[in-house]
Amino acid sequence: MERRGGTSSDSSFGTFPNWCHKDRIQDGSNGDVTVDQYHHYKEDVGIMKQMGLDAYRFSISWSRVLPNGKLSGGVNMEGIKYYNNLINELLAKGLKPFVTLFHFDLPQSLEDDYGGFLSPHIVNDFRDYTEVCFNEFGDRVKHWITLNEPTSYSIGGYASGVIPPGRCSDWQNQYCTKGNSGTEPYLVIHHQLLAHAATVKAYRQKYQERQKGTIGISLEIGWMVPYSKARHHCNAMLRALDFRIGWLMDPLINGDYPHSMRSLVGNRLPKFTKEQSKLVNRSFDFIGLNYYTAYYAAYAPQHNAGNASYLTDSRTNLSTERNGIPIGPQAASEWLHLYSRGIRDLLLYTKQKYHNPLIYITENGIDEINNATLSLEEALVDNQRIEYYCSHLWYLQKAIRDGVNVKGYFAWSLLDNFEWNSGYTVRFGINYIDYKDGCKRHPKLSAHWFKNFLKK
Repeated sequence: MERRGGTSSDSSFGTFPNWCHKDRIQDGSNGDVTVDQYHHYKEDVGIMKQMGLDAYRFSISWSRVLPNGKLSGGVNMEGIKYYNNLINELLAKGLKPFVTLFHFDLPQSLEDDYGGFLSPHIVNDFRDYTEVCFNEFGDRVKHWITLNEPTSYSIGGYASGVIPPGRCSDWQNQYCTKGNSGTEPYLVIHHQLLAHAATVKAYRQKYQERQKGTIGISLEIGWMVPYSKARHHCNAMLRALDFRIGWLMDPLINGDYPHSMRSLVGNRLPKFTKEQSKLVNRSFDFIGLNYYTAYYAAYAPQHNAGNASYLTDSRTNLSTERNGIPIGPQAASEWLHLYSRGIRDLLLYTKQKYHNPLIYITENGIDEINNATLSLEEALVDNQRIEYYCSHLWYLQKAIRDGVNVKGYFAWSLLDNFEWNSGYTVRFGINYIDYKDGCKRHPKLSAHWFKNFLKK
C-alpha cells in the first residue's frame, strides 16, 4: 500500500436550520460546535503526527466557503483562511490532505431556493463551489473526493427521512417532511452523479495537468450475504448489491444504471442522455469505499405498486440477524455489526465486476456507547474497536494479495464526532473527546494500537 494509514473525520458541518431541531436528535444536541476542530486543528494535526499517520481525510463545508451556496453570493474569506491553515499545517507535519467536497451539508439557501439535489440547478452551483476549492487549495491538495456516500444522503434524506433534508412518504412519521420515496431518492442520485461528473470534467480540463492531482468519489457499501443458499435468496443478494453498489458504480463504469434497477423501477428511474452518459462514464481517477458492516439479504415479494418506494423496489429484505443470531457482534449502533470478511468480499466483487479500479478505503470503523457513568480511564478502553481494526486490516491484506488495487486505508474516525441523528450518544473516535472539559483530546487504547501497528 502506498499509504501506511490515515484517519478520516468530519468535524465542521454547515447548518440545517430547517432540519436539525433537537427533537430529531437522540440526545437533543446539534452540530454547531461538534469537536471544535476549528480551534484545535494544530493540536489535532500534532496528534496525527505523533501517531505516525501520513494522510488525513477531512471535508470542506460548502456553506463555510459560499455562505449563500452560490458563487454570486460571495466567497467567505475567513472560511478560505481556515482551510488554508489546516492544509498548510498538515503538509508541514508530513501528512497528505484528502479533501471531501460534499458530506451531506447542503447550504440551506439552495434547499430553500430550488430543493437542493432534487433540481438539476444543483449541478452548476456544485461545480462553481468546487472550482473555488480547486483555485484556492489545489496547488497543495492532490487528492479530491467530490461526494461522500451519495446513497446514504439519498436514502437517509429522501426515503427514510432520518438525515437532512428529512423527506419521506410516511405520513405517520412526525419527523419527516412530505416527499416521495418512490421517485426522489433516484432523482437525487441522478443529480449527484451529474454534479460529480461536471466537477470531474472541470477539474480535468482546467486544473489537473497544472496541479498534478487526482479526483474520485467515496461510496458507502455494506456487504450482502444471502439469507440461505436458496436461489431466490441468492438472487435477492445480487439485486441488493445492484441497488447499493451498482446504483453508482454501473453509471461510473458503464454510463447507465444496472439492468435490474431499470427493470424493477421502470420510468421512475431517471434516464441519462447520450451526452450525460458519456460525461458520467469513467468520471473518476479512484473510488473511495466506506465499509462498516454487512446484512443478510432475503427475497421479498413485490409490494403494492401504488406505494412504490426505493426501500422496497429491490424486492429484498435486509436484516442483521438470521434465526435470531446476529451476523456479527453488535456495536453501539443497531445497524453496525462486526463482519470483517465482508471487506474482502466487497473488494473482490468490485474487482471482478468493475474492472479492478484504483481504490482507497476512505472509512472503516466502529462505535461504542457514550456512557456517562464511566470514568475517563474506563472510557479509553475500547478493545472491541481494536478487534474490529485488526480483523478488517487482516482481510484487507488478503484482498490486496488477491490482486485488488487498494492504495490506502483511512480509519473512521480520528476523533469522536456528532453522529447525525444519534448526536453524541455514540463515539466513533480512536481519540476521546471530553465534551464537558473544553473538548480535550485523550488517546484511546485503539490510538495506541494503531500507532504500534503503523510502526510495524
